Amino acid sequence: MRKVIMFNLITLDGFFEGPGRDISWHQVDEEFNEFALEQLSSTDGLIFGRVTYQLMANFWPKPAGLEGEPATASWMNSLPKYVFSKTLEKAEWNNTRLVNDDAIVELNKLKQEPGKDLFIFGSANLSSTFTKHGLIDEYRLLVNPVVLGAGVPLFKDTDEMLKLKLLHIKVFRNGNVLLSYQPSSQ
Repeated sequence: MRKVIMFNLITLDGFFEGPGRDISWHQVDEEFNEFALEQLSSTDGLIFGRVTYQLMANFWPKPAGLEGEPATASWMNSLPKYVFSKTLEKAEWNNTRLVNDDAIVELNKLKQEPGKDLFIFGSANLSSTFTKHGLIDEYRLLVNPVVLGAGVPLFKDTDEMLKLKLLHIKVFRNGNVLLSYQPSSQ
């Protein structure tokens, strides 16, 4: 069975984006880009909610994405993508499947298919839904050494405690720290 891995950059105070969708605080450098390519090469599918999908689809196939980070753009544009949305009517980014049906049922089906692990990038609302239903197998949180004081929390709409077991820690030269966890019930 495939695992679903949620990966997000967060601040020390738990925000995954600042006010107005600000992500200027992301510390992205050569070491991060190498890590991103490792992650992308270990998956054969990306999962997005509508908002993150639209942001990604407006960047990676465009000149800024293609020229700014060509290796990452190649992976992002070629990998299968699953966008979960009740409001989006079409998904035109290369190799994207729009999922308008029950997200829980559909993700369970995807997990049963043969293949490599699936990654969720961004998509805090969708991740919250999947977390509530125990569908995320691993949480990879890249903590940036910054406190925003305001923004959108990664774990919002969480009404139950989620206990996690630490799997791995990776310290980046720029001060970012990757924390990998799995739900402790697994």
